[in-house]
Amino acid sequence: MITDSILPTNDDDDNRPTKSKDAHSKYHQAAFKVCESAAITFASIAILGISGYMYHQYYQHQVLTKIRHAFAAGDRSFDLAMRSRTGEGEGEGEREWVVRDEQEVINRAVSGQVVGRYYLLIGEKGTGKTSMLSHALRRVSALNCTMFEAHADPEIVRIRLGKAINYDYHEDYIGSLFSIRGPRDTTALLDIERALDKLEEVAVHEVKKTGRPLVLIVNSTHLLREDEDGEKLVELLQQRAESFAASGMVTMIFNSDDYWVYERFKKLSTRLEVVTIRDLNREKSIEALRMWRRRYFDEPELAREVCDKVYNIIGGRPQFLNRVAQHRDMLGHARSVVEKERTWFLNQCGLLGMEMDDDVMESGKFSSSAMRLMKELVDMEQAERARQGDAATDADHDLPSLPLWRARQVMTRADYIQKYDNLNIFTIDSNSMVRADSTAMMEAFRQIAAMPGFDNLLEDTLERVSQIESLGRTRELVAKDLVGGIGKYKITIEKGSREILVQAVCPADDDD
Repeated sequence: MITDSILPTNDDDDNRPTKSKDAHSKYHQAAFKVCESAAITFASIAILGISGYMYHQYYQHQVLTKIRHAFAAGDRSFDLAMRSRTGEGEGEGEREWVVRDEQEVINRAVSGQVVGRYYLLIGEKGTGKTSMLSHALRRVSALNCTMFEAHADPEIVRIRLGKAINYDYHEDYIGSLFSIRGPRDTTALLDIERALDKLEEVAVHEVKKTGRPLVLIVNSTHLLREDEDGEKLVELLQQRAESFAASGMVTMIFNSDDYWVYERFKKLSTRLEVVTIRDLNREKSIEALRMWRRRYFDEPELAREVCDKVYNIIGGRPQFLNRVAQHRDMLGHARSVVEKERTWFLNQCGLLGMEMDDDVMESGKFSSSAMRLMKELVDMEQAERARQGDAATDADHDLPSLPLWRARQVMTRADYIQKYDNLNIFTIDSNSMVRADSTAMMEAFRQIAAMPGFDNLLEDTLERVSQIESLGRTRELVAKDLVGGIGKYKITIEKGSREILVQAVCPADDDD
């Protein structure tokens, strides 16, 4: 008996639609997951990109904001220096200050009243250039101004410029976390160029807002070296100063003790304004002495006779006057200043005489050239005094000077004068006139020239230098055939000819 329960059924046909639906569902889920992952990845990348872009814009905005803050009123780097140089209060600072003719020019440049120029302050060490700049900064509370010190190493200049304008050269940029090659992986000159680019962006905004240019002061520019890197840095700074002056956005002020900076600037300058800072005259020196005596000893009035004697010894160099005013015995300390200058000159350029070793011939040339120039200046002064007779005792010091080309003729060298300028022995002003670095140094020149036997010592040194040079140009020839007496040479010099004919003659034969 066959029943329905044992009839055959087709299960595979019934399961086929279910399996197909399951496979389709799996593919759909996989595709959904892929799309979901892609969407999440795209959203993450988009958020990261937008965040990075917003961070970059925020960082660039902060860079410019920090530079603007650097030109706000007050300069943290020079606030203490300005107070110590110019006094505490406004009234006291104006009272305790010797007004100079050049101060008004500097004040107008620092306050932004002059547009289209950049400045070079040049003068000997201790004439008061930095003090005048500090006084001008104090008058405007360093508003729209900043200042930094130059250095022989361009890397240090980079750091000091960044500190002055509050620029970090992207060293705090977060991109460095991802090992991205940033702007810092470069040279100091390129970093300085980037910093000045940012300064230009800030200057455009500030000039529109205030109508006055920003002021960037480079102090001690003479400290830059005269090597390849130093010359490139000077050229970069001058190019920027020229372009800033042409646009009226930034006024750059350079301060230098040495003449070589002016020589470099002179080649490419079109908008350069040179301000020469000289020593004080007699009346200003007396005013400065009395001012400093009131400050240090509360002395109401210093006798005119004492001031005249001090001025006659050390002249009107503010550095020397301030140093002398701090001592009770001003005349004694003024003489010690001259003695220090004389010792410094002899230590650097002392003569060695006929006993000079041939290994130090360069030192002999250096010293004898300086002594020649020194003697020429002393002789010029004596001739001028003999011509004028007894000059008035209240006259200002007028040190004898020579044109630069003439000084090189006297020294018979053209390369030493710059070294003398660096050593503060001689100085070269903006008119290319050479003279003693100071009145105290000129007094030291007189004392050295008056020493017994100085002229003979100078002549002996010059003669010894000539002998050493002659030995260096002499060549000794040794003929081996003549040493043993086995031959001889006949040397013939033709008249009017530079050629020397050397003829070998064989020894005579035994049969001859």
